[in-house]
Order: sequence, then C-alpha cells, then structure tokens
Amino acid sequence: MTRKERWQTLLDLLVERGGLEVEPAAEALGVSAATIRRDLDRLAEQQLLVRTRGGAVPHGVSYELPLRYRTSRRAAEKLRISEAVAALIAPGEVVGLTGGTTTTEVARALAARADLATGSPALTVVTNALNIAGELVIRPQFKIVLTGGVARPQSYELTGPLAQQVLGQLSMDTAVLGVDAFDPADGAATRHEDEAAMNRLLCERARRVVIAADSSKLGVRAFARICATSEVDVLVTDTGLPPEVATGFATAGVEVVRV
Repeated sequence: MTRKERWQTLLDLLVERGGLEVEPAAEALGVSAATIRRDLDRLAEQQLLVRTRGGAVPHGVSYELPLRYRTSRRAAEKLRISEAVAALIAPGEVVGLTGGTTTTEVARALAARADLATGSPALTVVTNALNIAGELVIRPQFKIVLTGGVARPQSYELTGPLAQQVLGQLSMDTAVLGVDAFDPADGAATRHEDEAAMNRLLCERARRVVIAADSSKLGVRAFARICATSEVDVLVTDTGLPPEVATGFATAGVEVVRV
C-alpha cells in the first residue's frame, strides 16, 4: 500500500468511525503504530484532521474530505457512469458541469471521445469547477467558460454572487450535475447552500438536466435542495440502485439509466 492509499484509507476510516486510535488503525492497515502516527501528523499539518493524544478526530464540526481524497471512492461505478453520461452529449452542444468527483470523470470521458477531437468548437463547456476547467482548457477544440466567484477548497468550485451573475447570462443544452443526495420525493440536494444555489441556477439555464450519481447517493436526503425531481430529465447511476427507488424516479418522469 502506497502512502497516498494509506492516507485515503485513514481518512475514510475517520469519516466512518468519527475518530481514530493509533493501534487499531495500525492493525487495520497492517503497518506499524509509528507509521500511523507519522501519517496522522502529516494529515493534521494539512488540516484534514485534528490530532489527539492517542489518535485523531475530524477537523471541525462539519467534516468533508477535499476532492483529491474522494476520487477513489466507488471508482469503478463512477467510471461507468461518466462514460454513459458523456455518450448522451452531442457534438457542438453547450454543456454545463458542476464540480465533484463524478462530473470530473464526465469531463475526462468527454475529452476522450474521438468524435470530439476536432470542431469549432467540438463542445462548449460551462463550469464553476476550477479543476475541470484546468483539465479541459488544454484541448483547443473545447471552448471553456469558467464562472467567477469564491473558490471552495473542498470541491474546487466557484460560488457566490459573482459566479451566479455570470451563469445567469448563459444558456446551455445540457446541465450535468453531481449531487450529494437525490430522492424521488425530496429531489436533488447537496450539503452546502452556496453549491446548491449554483447548481439550481445551472438547471434553470439548461434545456436538459442530467444527474450523474452512484447508488449510495440515491433515496437519501441532504441539507440544501437543488431542484425538484420533476425538473430532472435523466439519472445515470450504477446497478446498485434499489428497484423501489428506481420506480419512484420513473414515476416522477425521470429516465433512469443504470450501468
């Protein structure tokens, strides 16, 4: 196990258990207690956790891992979902992408499509995610429109009045959303109200709304609502979606694609 993989596992355990002790963590990862202590010290230096006498606790009351430490979660599912979402996009479209691990994979899948290798432009991508813009801007066939705003370190997303002012002036063919929760009765939601406001506006400015989310985020609720279920056209998820939840989405008029 590499150091990066070890850190990812420690952060996952921290979220799952609400705290870590050195000896149990060392046993779980199959390394020495000294290694775990050094790892926790380094993660504390990056403000990803708070060191305690015998281990560590999450940093702050509301804990969310930065994007770079969440990319390996359900990676296989996200890869299949992203490829299926990318296949829904036609050449020449104006596509809106929110931030997040799954939408980042969608951007990469779009960049890998052979039929989007040329064009003037092959795609126009509107995003408030700094990392997505950074990955796609090197492709001259893509026109990249990045909103202004205040950056969130956890998700690399730009939010706030400046971002909303720019987004409010644009029209898109398809909006692709990453969400923290999507429930047939309660709609799509995220943990942060500023992100929800940006995602809501993105939906309003697009002709078609696609949600890309693995099944762990479906049939659950989150703090800040993005939109009603009836405003979503397509849900692309994995085969772990429970049948009763899929039926709820279909009844609300959402096309469900399971990959």
